[in-house]
Amino acid sequence: MTAIIIENATVATVDAERTLHRSGHVVVDGARITAVGAGPAPDPDSDQVPAGARRVDAEGCLVTPGFVNTHQHLYQWATRGLAVDDTLFDWLTALYPVWAGIDAEVTHAAATGALSWLARTGCTTASDHHYVFPREGGDVLAAGVGAAAEVGLRFHATRGSMDLGKSQGGLPPDDVVEDVDAILAATEQAVDRFHDPSPESMLRIAVAPCSPFTVTAELLKRSAELARARNLRMHTHLAETADEDDYCREHFGRTPTEYAHDLGWLGPDVWLAHAVHLDGAAIASLAATGTGVAHCPSSNARLGAGICRTRELREAGVPVGLGVDGAASNEAGSLLEEARHALLFARAVGGPKAMGVMDALELATMGGARLLGRDGEIGSLEPGKLADLAVWRLDTLAHADIADPLAALVLGAPPPMDLLLVHGRPVVEYDRVVTVDEAEVAAAVRRAHDTVLERAGVTS
Repeated sequence: MTAIIIENATVATVDAERTLHRSGHVVVDGARITAVGAGPAPDPDSDQVPAGARRVDAEGCLVTPGFVNTHQHLYQWATRGLAVDDTLFDWLTALYPVWAGIDAEVTHAAATGALSWLARTGCTTASDHHYVFPREGGDVLAAGVGAAAEVGLRFHATRGSMDLGKSQGGLPPDDVVEDVDAILAATEQAVDRFHDPSPESMLRIAVAPCSPFTVTAELLKRSAELARARNLRMHTHLAETADEDDYCREHFGRTPTEYAHDLGWLGPDVWLAHAVHLDGAAIASLAATGTGVAHCPSSNARLGAGICRTRELREAGVPVGLGVDGAASNEAGSLLEEARHALLFARAVGGPKAMGVMDALELATMGGARLLGRDGEIGSLEPGKLADLAVWRLDTLAHADIADPLAALVLGAPPPMDLLLVHGRPVVEYDRVVTVDEAEVAAAVRRAHDTVLERAGVTS
């Protein structure tokens, strides 16, 4: 890692005061930010400027914290463009047999593709909810971990799980579910092998049973016990569709939120994906327990699931971040697009004051950092924080005449990225991923796509 000075740029710090420097600088020394401020960077002889620092003239650019993606299924990058007009339950029914054919090689290719595109669209920290573990698939969790290390993103992997097959009243086929004891043992092994709780960690593990209609109450209870015994964060899908609400009322006599609460799945160490179908009591319950929400607007719209009550959640004090969700239900896979859609959907249902452009940027940065328990380390540009940041070019044809740089980023077309730093290391430069060969990644993903479809007997 070398020291880097970024200067002459608009700097959106996303700190508590929402400080915006119309012409400012950021100084990075190793993995940490050492200075942020208005005007030119400190004099080269200053104590704030490391010797031999690389200077980046970012005139015409906007510097933001790196985005934090709090919910995705990376393996699905190999199965994009299928069941494009289905509801969630029909989409899952169509794709479970396809996903049963993934293995470590497919997962690695898919994860590398998804993570590379996340980097191209501003993401520096990614969370992967992996819950499909075919019996002959090899070490698919390690495949995702390896891909993140190669691309260079900060990674929060989850050991997901399903134990409620169709024969027991669940949605997934029996051949893609696991035994509870085997799941818990594999989760412990994943934690022992990969989890790094240190302040500068590039890799952490969370516990993540899939959803109320794919796991048993026993698995939810025991997973929560394991997570809290090991001081791990917890993640699951909840209240994504009206069908799920009907399922929980029919099978458990409760709403999804009431069911999660009864099984120990609400709390400040929990973040929930989607949370679209919440009534006032459910929002109050999340707020009272400090439970977070990963808002996935594009996927929710693609599957016709509805629009999350983001404004009401935030006003109640619920931590909210963004996720792109599975690449098979959001073919774009861009966290920048999620920030835009979060704003537009909030305004579509709540009026023009429902969400501002800075609110949307906060969801993509500090909001996600809070969900992952890392808001003291990432999510804003402040001295002492980790050097995860994005430099967006806003002086090209698409953006040059947009007066507000935050509006240019959030509401305009996706801008080119001059530089993406993760832990102080360049991952994207001049709109290309520099840690992997993009052409080779694209070819590997295409092969992975063809492989899983051939195994499932599906024609694309």
